[in-house]
Order: sequence, then structure tokens, then C-alpha cells
Amino acid sequence: MTELLLVAAAGFLAAAMNAAAGGGTFVTLPVLVFVGLPAQAANISSTIALWPGMVASAWAYRPDFKPFGDVSLTALLIASLLGGAVGAALLLATPARAFDEVVPWLLLVATLTLAFGRQVGDALRRQIRIGPATLLIVQFVLAVYGGYFGGAVGIMMMAAWTLLSTADIKAMNPVRTILVSATNGIAVLCFVAAGGVWWRETLAMLVGATLGGYAGARVTRMLDPRHVRIATLLFTAAITLAFFIRAR
Repeated sequence: MTELLLVAAAGFLAAAMNAAAGGGTFVTLPVLVFVGLPAQAANISSTIALWPGMVASAWAYRPDFKPFGDVSLTALLIASLLGGAVGAALLLATPARAFDEVVPWLLLVATLTLAFGRQVGDALRRQIRIGPATLLIVQFVLAVYGGYFGGAVGIMMMAAWTLLSTADIKAMNPVRTILVSATNGIAVLCFVAAGGVWWRETLAMLVGATLGGYAGARVTRMLDPRHVRIATLLFTAAITLAFFIRAR
């Protein structure tokens, strides 16, 4: 029971982080590994558990949603669904031991994205402009990453969207929640269909994440985003370092 309460609390915190700044995987993955799941199974359970929280966040953000740019939301959704399915299939095909070895590097990519993704996006925007077709290809590739691992994929998407000359920055965060929900949703279907989900821990985390996703989206409006960002970066850096030490 203590382990399940810990897992549920991790789901709540992770979903709230995803709604505020991203990085929820940095909570769920280590907690699930701590309670005994292999890293690959922990990643699958994390994706399943956090998906309802992301959907709840999208619902909470609905008053702020509006399309942006020349790319339709339908086209972005299709690219996200296809990419998420491919990423999930790649994860299921990856041997568990190989995934253990790659996890620290995936966490490092996610940490660097959280730390510098927006700055890189701003710098690229001054040099590069992309069209709708290129953006859809980029969205597909990012969705593959999202279905495979997913850490900081929302920030990656937003950085890519800034390269579209007609993008509306204010509309990005609500759209992010919808497209990450779609990417993770198709991955969840693939994982459930493939079997092997550790349902006891997954369901406990799912309950916490659903509550945390909605609460996080509501509370985020009242917090200083700079403080949220600093706390998130410190936490993600510490978890990444811990996984590199664990892999030695």
C-alpha cells in the first residue's frame, strides 16, 4: 500500500509538472524503477499513467485554445498519431537491456531540451523559416520520439512551431497539450494491445496523474513561471545524473 501511495503521488506531481513546464517523466520513471519495474516497463507504465493527466490538462486549457499558423490542427493530429504509433512500435521492439543503456541519454536530451529548447527555437527562428509541409515532417519525427520516450517532447514541439512564420506563440501551450495527448494516446493503445503492462502500479499512478493534470493546469496560472522553470530544471538535472550513476 505504501508503494502504491508513492506511485500515485508521483503521478499527481508528474502530471502537474507536465501542465506547468514539462518534465513529468523525470518523476514517474525513477519512482517506478524504485518500486521494482524494469526501465522499459516503467517507461510504458509512465506513458499510460500520464496520458489521462495530459487529457485533463487539455480540457482545463480549452478556454485558451485557438489554432495557429497555416497548418491545420487536423494535419498536426494525423502526424502526431502516426509518429506516436511508430515510436511505440520501436520501443516494444527494443530489448530491455538496450533500453536500460539508452535511458540516461534520453533523460539528458530531455533535460537539455527543458533548459535550452526555447532559446534554441528563438535563435533558429531568426535564421530559419519553414513551411507547412516541413513542419508536418518535423512533427512526425518528434511524435516518434514522443511515442518512444516522450521526455520534454512538448517543449520540442513548441520550439519547432516557432519556426513557422505565422505561428501564434500564445496559442502554443494549449495546442501542445492536445498534440502530446494524441501522441501518447496512440502509444498507449499500442502498449495495451501488446500486453505486458504492470497494471497494479500503472493504475495507481493513473489516478494520481488524472487529478494532477487538471490541478496543474489550473494552478499554473497563479505561479511565477520563472520559479517553476528553475525548480523543474534543478530536479530534472538531478534525476539525469542519478541515472548515469546507476548505469555505471
